[in-house]
Amino acid sequence: MAVYLDAAAGAPLHPVAREALLAALEDGWADPDRIYGAGRRARLLLDAAREVVAGAIGARPDEVSFAANGTQALHAAVLGTLAGNPRAPRFVHSAVEHSAVLHAAAAHVAGGGTVTAVGVDSLARVDVEAFVAAASRPGVAAAALQAANHEVGTTQPVRQVAAQIPVPLVVDATQTVGRADVPSGWAVLAADARMWGGPDVGVIAVRTGTRWRSPYPADEREAGRIPGVPNLPAIVSAAAALRAVSAERDALAVRHRALIERIRAAVPASVPDVEVLGDPDGRLPHIATFSCLYVDGEALLTALDRRGFAVSSGSSCTASTLEPSHVLVAMGALTSGNVRISLHRDSADADVDAFLAALPEVVAGVRAELGASGL
Repeated sequence: MAVYLDAAAGAPLHPVAREALLAALEDGWADPDRIYGAGRRARLLLDAAREVVAGAIGARPDEVSFAANGTQALHAAVLGTLAGNPRAPRFVHSAVEHSAVLHAAAAHVAGGGTVTAVGVDSLARVDVEAFVAAASRPGVAAAALQAANHEVGTTQPVRQVAAQIPVPLVVDATQTVGRADVPSGWAVLAADARMWGGPDVGVIAVRTGTRWRSPYPADEREAGRIPGVPNLPAIVSAAAALRAVSAERDALAVRHRALIERIRAAVPASVPDVEVLGDPDGRLPHIATFSCLYVDGEALLTALDRRGFAVSSGSSCTASTLEPSHVLVAMGALTSGNVRISLHRDSADADVDAFLAALPEVVAGVRAELGASGL
């Protein structure tokens, strides 16, 4: 069986989530808006799940709605905040936001709006002064700043920025919820249950008083934010997983941080011409990222896969993208041979040991195939 080290793209389903999903399929299949018995039972399950998620992110239950997935939640978070402030045409975001945020920004531009992308430093942390200045200009409808970067793990100064800008702040907390404290100051927040070991469920939370309007056709479901009957069994499962991971979060973070520090120290010591990326201290506990010179990212991932390691890359060229990661480019980082390691609750010391033992040989082999072994 492959060693799965790509939890930042989706953690394996938590055992508690699996049990809750099966139970909810038996008892939570009805429409929660119906007044007959099965509908009332479904409503109780939905309300309980909403309370769990609200407590985890520091929101009121009526501020929380469920989406089909994290991408839909991010799209709705951005586009709904912009729609709620239609007289202001400009959207401000950091240069290292998730692609879902950038795609929503592109849709805003296609509809006649404008966008300002604010740069980051070499650790992927946004320039606070520049961000605040950009978001404080006339004509800005909203700003977006992730809680932590999905590729290199660097946390962002959300509280500091939120305290200084006059417009709603959209926060992508997809990598943070279930892993670390959610920073305060957000007006609209998005999360993704797959990142904490739940099934495909997105979360969008809108603070009371925030000017937000659904970008979708009118629908009475989920406070009018996300149309359609919610996937109740998946939502119940996601909430159960979040409750479970919240209880074990601190202990898991200590273990993951120690493993990640080992990776960050061992990789450059054993593989020449490597750049370790992201803030060594102000970071999520489960992500380590590095780039290898003279190595093609896709070839490296393929070679690691053959050795039984499932990892990801921000710079591998595939049929769908011929460009390096926008995050790495914004950081001014080495974009070739990029590897992201991200741990989940079942990641073991032995998994990391095996990866660190195999990596030097794998990199050397890829460099030899590309004729770069002597460089």
